[in-house]
Amino acid sequence: MKLTDMTMEGFLKALSKTKTLVVPYGTVEAHGTHLPLSTDTLIMEEIVKKVAEEIPVIVAPPVHYGVCTSTGEHPGSIGISCDTLRAITVDLVQDAYDRGLRNFILISGHGGGAHVAAMKEAGEELTKELPDVVITALTVYELIPKEAYELVETKNDSHAGEVETSLVLFLAEELVNGRAPEEYPNMPRPIIVKDKQKFWPGAVWGNPEKATKEKGEKVFNMLVAEVVKLVKKVEEFKQ
Repeated sequence: MKLTDMTMEGFLKALSKTKTLVVPYGTVEAHGTHLPLSTDTLIMEEIVKKVAEEIPVIVAPPVHYGVCTSTGEHPGSIGISCDTLRAITVDLVQDAYDRGLRNFILISGHGGGAHVAAMKEAGEELTKELPDVVITALTVYELIPKEAYELVETKNDSHAGEVETSLVLFLAEELVNGRAPEEYPNMPRPIIVKDKQKFWPGAVWGNPEKATKEKGEKVFNMLVAEVVKLVKKVEEFKQ
């Protein structure tokens, strides 16, 4: 059930069926020369849309901007701060809680460390403050099953690589512009550098050439199944 398509009466009817709100998080972020800036949001929106077809949940519109640390200097990346993401998350959940929702699946298509940490910090704060609330805050890739890794040919695949390219090929092939070359970041850790693009020029972490639509469909269905399991776990949990 899509929140933004509901009327006031429709929302009240939906509350009689579920107290669970799924909030997809994404980014406007560089994903190589071949994937759209909306890659994280696109993937996450489509996953939660499919989840809502399989189990009664209310799906919120996406939080489309995120914390872009390593890709913040790349062309097209437009991000927000950790403080802003925490504040947005707290405000959204608090207001939805006041409308009668009690279970919150905060789930991101972007796996950046600072981004996910901000979501989890907000979740910790909200869990302390709100009675009878159950919250998850995570990236969808934390749920990826072992079977998915058996499909992936690229060792240490990640951002805009084999998996994400496969998913976008399956979900919106028309948005895939060829293939960027295989690349991996070369950050001089633990040093925090100002010019991250110098050490990761193409914003690709993996090998997009290994991507296929068939792999994308299989990984997509696996992730949908894992999110459905997560929803059930949250709805059964009592604080």
